[in-house]
Amino acid sequence: MGAGCIAHPDLSSDSEGSILPTNDEFNPPDGGLVAWSQVAAGCLVNMMAWGYPSTFGVYQLYYRDTLGLPEAQISWIGSLQTFLAFFLCTLSGRLADAGYVRSTVVAGSFLIVFGTFMTSLATRYWEIFLAQGLCTGIGLGIVFMPPLAIINSYFNKKRSYALAMAATGTGIGSVVFPATIQYLIPRIGFPWAVRCSAFVALFISVASILLLRPRLSPRKSGPLVEWQAFKELPYTLFAIGGFLFFWALYFGFFFVNAYARNVIGFSTTDSVQLLLIVNGLSVPSRPVVGYLADRYIGPINLFSSAIFLLGIVSFAWIGVTTRTGMYIFTVFFGLSNGAAQGVFVGSLASLTKDPRKMGTRFGMVCTIAAFATLAGPPTSGAIIDRSGGRYTWAQIWAGLVIILSALMMASARVAATGMRLKVKI
Repeated sequence: MGAGCIAHPDLSSDSEGSILPTNDEFNPPDGGLVAWSQVAAGCLVNMMAWGYPSTFGVYQLYYRDTLGLPEAQISWIGSLQTFLAFFLCTLSGRLADAGYVRSTVVAGSFLIVFGTFMTSLATRYWEIFLAQGLCTGIGLGIVFMPPLAIINSYFNKKRSYALAMAATGTGIGSVVFPATIQYLIPRIGFPWAVRCSAFVALFISVASILLLRPRLSPRKSGPLVEWQAFKELPYTLFAIGGFLFFWALYFGFFFVNAYARNVIGFSTTDSVQLLLIVNGLSVPSRPVVGYLADRYIGPINLFSSAIFLLGIVSFAWIGVTTRTGMYIFTVFFGLSNGAAQGVFVGSLASLTKDPRKMGTRFGMVCTIAAFATLAGPPTSGAIIDRSGGRYTWAQIWAGLVIILSALMMASARVAATGMRLKVKI
């Protein structure tokens, strides 16, 4: 099965009895103004959906200094936010497949902006937990899936590249949102800095809603969860690998600046700059891996390799003891992280025969990964607390889990193609 390959386009109905799209609907334009405008809309939505959660490293330091709470307890705010961003993807993905694209994005955007404004007014832990963790998290989970489902319907041969280009929004948002918070706090205070980030989210929301143009006819029938997908071994292995990947991924985002400040001796401002470097360098690697996946390697092949590289980089973090070493690590972590996340969606798309089920099937994987993101940062935070503030065992844990994820993705590839080496998938 090639990257973006769609099997049996001449079938008239699926296993559930619903009518499949015609051959014309299965023949996406693979380019043009409208198609690339959907990529732009996806980029904007990704700025919010994943750029905002990646900002929590800044909030982590601020809440620790102002509230004086343990790392693990603060991490639950960001973990709940990220958990909901993933968990609700099954619902939002099914709504997107059913044709409720704009209404879903509007509802999610409202909750993100409203939750952010409420965060600016919060002064106690439970208030922050409800506003930033719960309200904003629900919005993130609702808004993410519709643009991905739409982009998938406009591209075939260039699908991985288009999805990777949309994913650059994650890196851009991961620079814009934390920079907004970090550099405005000394000038206008924390509440107004957070409100400014809410206005940024509002602008992004309006622009993305205006650009979105669904292409395929809605799939009104069919269940919320396609349990039949788990009978496919490649899909099941992919879901397990995705769980492991996201279980350890956010350890780096949440703690790279804390490690730099507490272990290496960086100032708070300099440590946040490291987070910006990590997020910024993930931007250029995403379209590169998308192009390579479509043209030469295949998305799953490249995805498993990129995850393995990220695991090696996580182990290398253990040996970082100087400022120079810290900067070098953040460069490689940003590049390898961007490479891995850049082909995540394209990898699953290559296993999805019916593009009208892309939202549902990818949403299901995200819902599974939600439990990993909920437990990941508190797990690593608890390891650090139990180790007396030392990060070594948490770094070992993250490296092992990420490499195990790479092995599961490689197993999904073998399950789909057999033990053939030169297969692009």
